[in-house]
Amino acid sequence: MRRADRLFQLVQLLRRTRLTTADALAGELSVSVRTVYRDIADLAASGVPVRGEPGIGYALDKSYELPPLAFGTTELEALVLGARMVQAFGDRELSQAARSVLAKVEGVVPKPLRDAVAQVPLFAPRHSLAARRARGDRASADLAVLRRAISERRRLEVDYTRADGETSSRVIRPVGLFFWGDRWSVAAWCELRGDYRSFRPDRIERSKLLEAYPVADGVSLDAFLLHTANEDSGGPL
Repeated sequence: MRRADRLFQLVQLLRRTRLTTADALAGELSVSVRTVYRDIADLAASGVPVRGEPGIGYALDKSYELPPLAFGTTELEALVLGARMVQAFGDRELSQAARSVLAKVEGVVPKPLRDAVAQVPLFAPRHSLAARRARGDRASADLAVLRRAISERRRLEVDYTRADGETSSRVIRPVGLFFWGDRWSVAAWCELRGDYRSFRPDRIERSKLLEAYPVADGVSLDAFLLHTANEDSGGPL
């Protein structure tokens, strides 16, 4: 779970109870008690009125409310179209999350805007399976695995087929996913080449998550973007 998501969930847990302990919060969030202490301190420092102290328990001032969401019609259109694109071209987990986002938005906006959400005439249809096969697409690698490798800084062993038909087995360190309209590419450090490369998930035949790699090695999305700015990478292999 990303830290921003954890802090938001922590606020929600504090809102639904009078008093709770760091141990209980740690169990709910699947983190250490030390992490809860640090998150509580950060929330308090940012102005969230958390009362209590370590060893006793914590509570959120009942007067505290999260800022309300306010959307204009055009903003809602952008949100709905983006969610529909994720549903069409993301992995199953992202697709379900996009549906959940739209359901939550419909639940909090006023009724006139709620009707506008349902009637947005902007769509992102995915190409049919037959059309994708005719175009030569293979079954895409699971984007959820690639996203996990990125978020957990995990090495990934893949069997890969280049555009020219050459196949290879290699270990990559994914740092970012890019959507190009109807296809994805994954930015990664390639251990075989000792350099940054872009790969197409639909050319990954097999993938296996390996151990995490250290932050100190310098592999990062920023480094990849700097690399592509300085050199012509030639696009995905």
